[in-house]
Parts: sequence; structure tokens; C-alpha cells
Amino acid sequence: MPRKKSMKDSVNRIAYSPHTLLQIILDDDPYLRPYATVIERRLNHLLALEKILTSENKSLADFASGHEYFGLHKHGHEWIFREWAPHATTIFLIGDMTDWKTRKDFALERLTPDGIWEIRLPEKFLTHGDLYRLVMLWPGGRGDRIPAYARRVVQDPETLIFNAQIWDTPPYQWRYKIPDKQTLPVLIYEAHIGMAQEEGKIGTYREFTELILPRIVRSGYNTLQLMGIQEHPYYASFGYHVSSFFAASSRFGTPEDLKELVDTAHGAGLRVIMDIIHSHAVSNEVEGLSRFDGTLYQYFHGGFRGMHHAWDSRCFDYGKHQVLHFLLSNCRFWLDEYRFDGFRSDGITSMLYLDHGLEKAFTSYDDYFNENTDEDALAYLALANTVIHETRPDAITIAEDISGMPSLASPKEKGGIGFDYRLAMGIPDYWIKLVKEYRDEDWPLAHLWYELNNRRKDEKTIGYAESHDQALVGDKTLMFWLADAAMYDHMNAQDTNLIIDRAMALHKLIRLITLATAGHGYQNFMGNEFGHPEWIDFPRQGNGWSYHYARRQWHLADDPNLKYQFLQRFDRDMITLTRHFAFLNDSWPVLLHEHSDEKVIIFKRGTLMFAFNFHPAISYPDYPFQASPGKYKMILNTDDAIYGGHARLADDQIHFTMPLRTGPTTQNILKLYLPTRTAIVLELQS
Repeated sequence: MPRKKSMKDSVNRIAYSPHTLLQIILDDDPYLRPYATVIERRLNHLLALEKILTSENKSLADFASGHEYFGLHKHGHEWIFREWAPHATTIFLIGDMTDWKTRKDFALERLTPDGIWEIRLPEKFLTHGDLYRLVMLWPGGRGDRIPAYARRVVQDPETLIFNAQIWDTPPYQWRYKIPDKQTLPVLIYEAHIGMAQEEGKIGTYREFTELILPRIVRSGYNTLQLMGIQEHPYYASFGYHVSSFFAASSRFGTPEDLKELVDTAHGAGLRVIMDIIHSHAVSNEVEGLSRFDGTLYQYFHGGFRGMHHAWDSRCFDYGKHQVLHFLLSNCRFWLDEYRFDGFRSDGITSMLYLDHGLEKAFTSYDDYFNENTDEDALAYLALANTVIHETRPDAITIAEDISGMPSLASPKEKGGIGFDYRLAMGIPDYWIKLVKEYRDEDWPLAHLWYELNNRRKDEKTIGYAESHDQALVGDKTLMFWLADAAMYDHMNAQDTNLIIDRAMALHKLIRLITLATAGHGYQNFMGNEFGHPEWIDFPRQGNGWSYHYARRQWHLADDPNLKYQFLQRFDRDMITLTRHFAFLNDSWPVLLHEHSDEKVIIFKRGTLMFAFNFHPAISYPDYPFQASPGKYKMILNTDDAIYGGHARLADDQIHFTMPLRTGPTTQNILKLYLPTRTAIVLELQS
């Protein structure tokens, strides 16, 4: 999608001096003052780098247009292919058009000393569907390579060999307008195309569009987040070992199929974001970028620093302008070509620290402002956010960072890196810790409240109780931790089982309190909303290459004879409530009452009041606490029979505060019936 240039582009590039930005940062967070020198150095580095990249009065988004120059393009009746390979001595284009042999008439010409190569071919030489690759020669060696900017890469189902493919189709005709940027909270439904189907196989973009999108629309979520879109050779990597950064994974279908998915989602009012992986790259050499031109240091750091030994992948050199050009162009490409509405940037902690943050506890500001921080990576993330927001001002960006790096999700004009949101990654880990290590009656509610609200005041966050990380083999979803083997035998709607009763009650409470205290948005992974059983295990040698656990059993939630329907219905109503009242727009919940021994926690947010009784055995018939005077109506109740509860509360209850004089002052007291393991939501009506 062409980007409209704005007169503000050049003005917005460098709006403030480093010193001015530093003062804004320190005013927002005085505890950063001891690190003023480091922060100012980083700001100087970023703004100087941006000035270099945007010379000749162009915007950063204009700089990020490498995908329009490199790779294979048709201009009129001529094909033009360009590649950057500074260490190469000779490059051949081979494929179906050359009978897979090197030919002099298909040799690229070196255009520049810094390694830009080009070949121009008549239109008739290349045909839609032809497979091709490069033969790269360098001093002392040679190798086959998939072009770095290839937009279509396919794998032979028999030989399993990857090749680039010529894709010469008419432009996709977009049918729907991109939805306006949400004024409502961002409510994200995280999904994986391949494992979204019931059948034990790899699902497709088309199947997702036809079968899964309607489910997501009915669920009430307003943002779809897609995993594993960038091409990756190993399916079981979940899409996090990317090989071809500009190619949509062909195992799910064609580029047009993906565009139709995004287009259809837009037509249904959903915005669509994707996981973008710029934190590392697959170490494969033929179908990846590793040793692309014969060197280990073309796109990546050389030596030990160039390898992520825990992930068996390559680490980008963010200090190279050519690498910045490649990655920033990749950000713009997905916005332009596929109309994605933003990104969740994966693995940022790994990018930011030379030790990748492995096995490290970030306990003080000292951990962020030392020689362990990769300041080139930090600058890249700021540049990427600028490119994304210049290209699409309505786009959203989300940072996946466990370290808590300050200012990561602060805007550029306040000296921040510019992400719109950061994931509250500590919350799901804390929930797993609670359900694994504590009896219900020992849950420390004061500490729980702290964990749920432990976020920086100058940044927006996305809260979640669990994501795909908690569902993978080696861990369990919350429902599976709570119910375990009882899920196999006692999920019939007519079956009474104490383990399942407990699991379902806590599942609803955990998700509701996580959403109600979330910073500015909420995320769910597909199937978790109805307590999908078991774990995710992609086909691999260890499981006999089985797809049995790499799928979603939607029929469980659709079956009126099973209890999964109750959890799905509750999640839908919880999300509907959030959209209707938009209480997440009120930045912080206000704690009204917390009593760890009684296992009660009550707070308000916006016009709503949330009351939770986590106690496993004690119900409170008239639980008193101080509240704003007025009339309160119960509008959601986790114990409702339609959610699989025990129906201990009458619908649409009305509660009035009562004045209570204590000495010279008068307090307003509200009394509620709080059954065991139940939460209720009340609306202040007057």
C-alpha cells in the first residue's frame, strides 16, 4: 500500500535535542538521574544515526524501501534482480529457467564496490511458478543460496528442499477499508495458522479465514495476532527461526490467501498484527542468511557474539547500516504489501543484552545501564518504531521484553523507544507459580495485587494470564495445571467433580482479575479461553512426527454436553463487558479492600467495581467494605449457572451503600454476598 508523504516527516524525525529529551525522561522518572550520562549518550547515538540514514531530506520510512530495490521485480517487459553480497566474486541465477545449471547469460553484474549485484532479463525468460535460487562464489568457496529479499519460498514435499519461486500474479484487489485505530482497549486473540484446525495436519490461510475468523469475531476480541508468518524451515520452531524475512510462509498457502485473510478480518472489524522476528535468524545457510556471501559477518556479528547458543540461531549486527536497511525495510514491507496493522516484536530481551538476558534477574536500574546493553540494538528498535509509525500512523507495536527496560514503551517525543505497548510477561509466570507451589488458602493476595499492577506509569502494557508459552510441552496451560487428569473423565456437563469445580472456578477468577487489572490491553492464546486440554507439541522426531497435539479441538467448546462451553461463554461475556465499558482506558485500578487471610480483594476501575473471593471454603453473606456512595448493580457473576457455576447469586442484584458514622466522620459501607471462589462485577449507577 503506497505511503502518503507528509510535510511533517522531516520535522518529526528529530523533534528535540538529546538534552531536551533527557530532561523529559528525568522529569518523568527521577530515579533515572544517576544514569543521565548513559541515557544522553544513547540519545545522541540514536539521533545521529537517524540523521545519517535520512540524509538528502528524506524520511526514515523512505529510507526503509530496500524491498522495492532488492530482490526480483518486473518493470515493463523486463525482470530486474538485485542482491547485496559484498564478499561474493561471482553470482549466478539458476533454476527452472536454466535447467538448474550455471550459465554466463544468467550471471549477475557487480554494480558497486560495496557489493550490490544486478541482472536484467527479458520478460519471456522467467515464468510464474518457476523455481530459482542463487549460486554464490567467494574466495575459496561456493554455495547455493535463497535470495535475501525473496517474497515467495516453497519447499518440495518429497526432497524437502527450499527454493525461491517466481510469483507473477495480478495485484490483489483489496475489498475492505482498514478499521480505524481502536479507541477501545486492545483485546488480542493470538493465533497460529497451522495448528488452528481440528484435523491433524498443517492448516491453511483459507481454512483459517473460513473456519476460525468467525469464531474470533464472535468471541469479541478486536485484534488478531498471527504467529509464524515469516518463512521458517522448521515447522516446530513455532515460526521463531526465520529464514526468509520477506516471504509469507508458503506451507499455509499463497500470498493472495494471506491477503484475503487480512482483508476479511478488516471487513469484520478486526485489526491484524503479526509476530515479527528481528531478534535473531535461523542458522541455516542455504535457506537462511547465515554465511550468505561466504562470511559469517555479513548480516550478523562474527565470532561468538554472532551465535545465540541457547537458541542455535544467528544474531544480527545492528551497528551496520546495510543490516538496518534490511530490517527496517522488512518492517515497512509487511505494512505495505499485506496491510498488517502492526507488530508484536519477539525476543527483545535477547536483543538488548549481550548475554541475551539468559538466567538473569533484573532487580535494579543498574541492570539496564551498563556495558551489557547492546546500544545498537536499542537504537534499531527506536528506528523501527519510527518507520512503522511514519508508514502507518495508526499501526500498533508491542514489545516482548521480560527485563523491564525503562522507556521501551514510551513515545519518541518523550525520549522513549516508541513501542505503543509492552507485554506484562511476569504475570503469567506468577500465576503458574501460584497454582504449582501454593495451596489456595495460602495465596498471598497482597503480593498478587503487586504483581498484577507492577508496571511503569509512563508506559502502556498488555496483560495476559497465559499465552502460547505456557501451553508448550514442558509447561501446561492454567486449566491443565488446575484440573490435570480429571479433564479426561469429568468434563461432562452433568458430571459433578470437585477437582473440575475448583479448576473452572479459579480459571474464571484468574482470567477476570488479570483482565480487570491489565494496563491498557489484554491478550489470549487460541483455545485457552475455553480451557483447551493438554499441551502443544509440534511434529518432531520425538513424537513420531505427529500432529495430534499441534491442533485445536474446537468441538470441545461447541459440544453442549461438555463443560468447556461454560468457560467459552464466560470469556465472551468478559470481553464484551470490557468493550462496552472500556474500563481499561482508566489507566489504573483503585484498591478498595484486600484481606489475605479472608482471601478477598475488591477494587474499582472506571465505573465498575470488581469483588473477588478466592477462599476455597468460606462464603461471606454480608461482606462489608468502604465504597463510594450510591447504587450498584451486579452485571457479571462467575458463579452463574451459564458459566458452569453453582448459581448462588440472584441475577441483576441491586446493592446500596449505607452510611456508617464512626466518631466525627461518616463512611459509606457496601455489603456483598461473596460465595467461595466467586467474583462479581458491579456497575455504579448513581
